[in-house]
Amino acid sequence: MALTITPEKRQAAEEQIKALRKEIDYDTRDYAIDFLVQQYRENEFYIPDEYQRQYIWEDANKNRFIESILLGLPIPFMFFSDTDDGRCEIIDGAQRTQTLEEFMSNELVLSNLKKLTDLNGFTYADLPEYFKRKFNKTTMRIIVLSDETTIEIRQEIFNRINTTGIRANPSEIRRGSYAGPFMDFLKECTKNPIFIKVCPVSETSKKRYDDLELVLRFFAFLNNYKNFTHRVDEFLDKYVEDTQAGFDKDSFKNEFDNMLAFVDRYFENGFRKTKTSKSTPRVRFEAIAVGVGLALRENPSLVPKSMDWLDGDEFKTHTTTHASNSPARVSGRVEYVRNMLLAGEDDASNN
Repeated sequence: MALTITPEKRQAAEEQIKALRKEIDYDTRDYAIDFLVQQYRENEFYIPDEYQRQYIWEDANKNRFIESILLGLPIPFMFFSDTDDGRCEIIDGAQRTQTLEEFMSNELVLSNLKKLTDLNGFTYADLPEYFKRKFNKTTMRIIVLSDETTIEIRQEIFNRINTTGIRANPSEIRRGSYAGPFMDFLKECTKNPIFIKVCPVSETSKKRYDDLELVLRFFAFLNNYKNFTHRVDEFLDKYVEDTQAGFDKDSFKNEFDNMLAFVDRYFENGFRKTKTSKSTPRVRFEAIAVGVGLALRENPSLVPKSMDWLDGDEFKTHTTTHASNSPARVSGRVEYVRNMLLAGEDDASNN
């Protein structure tokens, strides 16, 4: 039943909005990194215990953040609040502030940088003097709440900053970071009618480019699964970087189309677990798609003797989610499908 909005209710809502907006007063300030770090060291900018997280960033996050600054990339706003004693409380930006302090104390050794690879192994002290000065004078933009802002409002801001946004997933980031012919080709593949038929992906997942991720996984694991170590996102990023320089589009398309045609013909449910499934599990997709691709490389005219193994316990074990990120299990599941398809194979040319 719809709520009736009376003039009184509308007036009460207006007064509530005005009252709460008055509680939030702020200005914007730009602080150079060396000033920001110095103030943090002197406890003029401090991290409150009441609601802040501990220093939890892993080295990968720290290195990516420092590399972004060195590259001159824009850094998201941080939120501080003036306090009654004249200091500034860090509401959002604690991880970044602590990383800057750690780096400028020469306690963070740069590693696994994706772009500035020549800086791997450097500390802050090792930077060329020109870039050290550039780093020091780089400004961080800070939203600073007035000292009249209540602790409840500060906590509410911290909570909303850390819970209302949906972080970009690796596929979304990769799509934006590696634009080019190969990424365009992958997008074309997601529009293949057979792919759409045998590989259901929800509209919500498509908006986050999960279908693009599946296509990329097919090519990356088909061509390089033996070099997979542990981190899928890093493995896929590296594959895209290596392939952007040049790839045989016709050859790639042919293998993708042949794999899909084979799955459509011999896998009753396509990549689904059941006929009525509305989604495609990544591990199951990898096992079948790459396994089929490997088998067709050995015998392009392959006609499998039996598909009964699809309902067996061994295939289920290979395609459960806990098996997703182990190199041995990646190899195990794609080679299992390949081997089962090739076992007792028929060659169409002999029929």
